[in-house]
Amino acid sequence: MRKLILLFVLSAFISSYAQKFENLALTPPMGWNSWNKFGCDVSEKLIKEMADAMVSSGMRDAGYVYIVIDDCWQIDRDPEGNVIPDPERFPSGMKALGDYIHSLGLKFGIYSDAGTKTCQGRPGSRGYEYQDARTYAYWGVDYLKYDWCSHGTQNPVDSYKLMRDALYAAGRPIVFSICEWGSNKPWLWAKEIGHLWRTTEDILDCWGCTTDWGGMGFPLILDKQPGLEVYSGPGFWNDPDMLQVGNDSLTISESRAHFSLWCLLAAPLMAGNDLRSMPDDIKEILTNKEVIEVDQDPLGKQGTKVRDDGDLEVWSRCLTDGGRAVVLFNRGKTTEEISVAWPELGYPEHLKVKVRDLWRHKNLGKKKKGFKALVPSHDAVMIRLMPN
Repeated sequence: MRKLILLFVLSAFISSYAQKFENLALTPPMGWNSWNKFGCDVSEKLIKEMADAMVSSGMRDAGYVYIVIDDCWQIDRDPEGNVIPDPERFPSGMKALGDYIHSLGLKFGIYSDAGTKTCQGRPGSRGYEYQDARTYAYWGVDYLKYDWCSHGTQNPVDSYKLMRDALYAAGRPIVFSICEWGSNKPWLWAKEIGHLWRTTEDILDCWGCTTDWGGMGFPLILDKQPGLEVYSGPGFWNDPDMLQVGNDSLTISESRAHFSLWCLLAAPLMAGNDLRSMPDDIKEILTNKEVIEVDQDPLGKQGTKVRDDGDLEVWSRCLTDGGRAVVLFNRGKTTEEISVAWPELGYPEHLKVKVRDLWRHKNLGKKKKGFKALVPSHDAVMIRLMPN
């Protein structure tokens, strides 16, 4: 009888926490992650400087709130099994760092792995899920990115459920980011476990490159998103991986197209550049509130590909106010005209539609039948439509 009462109390507690968990990411999470730019070169000093820059650059005011430390912050476990942050790189400890991040009106994110080791060979959480979750809660963690290296024969659904339950039991609301790379079709099962799930291998800082282990540039990741839109919505998001906007290899045009399309996809927006030294044109991309408003639209409807004419593509997304966001995307090597007809978007041809250019912040008047624009090479035009 005592066991039954204990199980009932525990079940009621977990159910109560699960309700809080479900309301954590009603729009796609926005923030910054250390991996794309800095890899293993993370430290307390770097993270504090990035948090400061998040505020001073205006990114916090634009909606970015999570500061996420990726792999390589941890070096070992103590005799009791507690994970040990690198004392040379994080001399004040993670709780103090989390307190600093919170003092700026930001939220604290951290990384671990469902396997025995992380992707960089640091201690994973396998066998320590509940212990690690309690530790993260004590540190004030708000976001956990949970990777899938060194998993052996583990079942992904069971492994991610185990950490989810550990987070429930720890008692602190933590956004759970499932970084399983799309290997086992997480869009079919992850909605009941986490708030976002990776749909592909890692994004690379390039236009169309690939690696033998599966990394790829953003246009190739984009190609893998059609068909997944039915699995996404408020509180649970397809994650085509973090942003490469502002890193070394993408041009300004490519960065603008990348950001436009990720916002149209209702993707989580995790910047991955050096926030301390952003040029103005990159800052303008990352803080464009009209484009971000599309990403954060509360309807939460992921955009879809409307038409594919080889290098020329049309993408559209339904918005809460009955309007549409549309991206005209040119993968080609020369400037080309791209058009979209209203019936392709579900509007009758005769309807007068207000058109606003979201990058030029300019109203383009009311249009019948459709819209067309010249789109430079490797660039995008993004418009917002509102029926009159």
